[in-house]
This record gives sequence, C-alpha cells and structure tokens, in this order.
Amino acid sequence: MGDWQQGLFGCFGNIGMCLMSWFVPCYIHGKNAEAVGEDCLLCGLSIFVPFLNWYTLFVVRGKIREQRGIAGEPVNDILVTLCCTPCALSQESVEMRNSTGLGMGQSMARV
Repeated sequence: MGDWQQGLFGCFGNIGMCLMSWFVPCYIHGKNAEAVGEDCLLCGLSIFVPFLNWYTLFVVRGKIREQRGIAGEPVNDILVTLCCTPCALSQESVEMRNSTGLGMGQSMARV
C-alpha cells in the first residue's frame, strides 16, 4: 500500500490549488469525482446540499484511495472530509493530477 503524494496540510505547497479548494470547492470536487469515474456536475453540485456533500466527499476520497492503492481506513476518510474539507480536496486533486497527468489548471493553446 502506498501513501498520499502530499500530506493533508501540504496544500500550501500549491497556493493556486489551495485557494481553489477554499473558494471554489464545487469545481475541485467535481474534477476529483470525474477522475474516478463519477459524474462531475452532480458531485460538484452536491457540495451545496447539506449531508449529501459529506457523503460524496467521503465516497470520492475512498475511490481515490482504492484506485491509487493508498493505505487508510474509511473512518479516517470521514474525519478528514468533515474536519478539513478544503485540505482534503487539495490533497485528492494533487494525487489525481499527478497520477493521471490531467492537470486541473491546463491551459488551451490557440491554433
């Protein structure tokens, strides 16, 4: 079993991702969900629905852990998503961006 590429409070290493996780969590959560095969729009919108938001955050974090072979327990996922949501989103985003090569902040070139 592996470990997260970035610690929970390592989000300050990428200030852009940290700010996105704090101010636009629906976007980050949607992109994280999309990376594990969930619906981007529905998961992004779930951030605005109390209790559903925690459930989808928990499910997506668990899927990321399973796909990447990261050690952890569901109880830890629940605690992290409830207590440190922006940091968890940033950690998950960095993990998926680094593993899939699909950077969240890719720019499009003009042709």
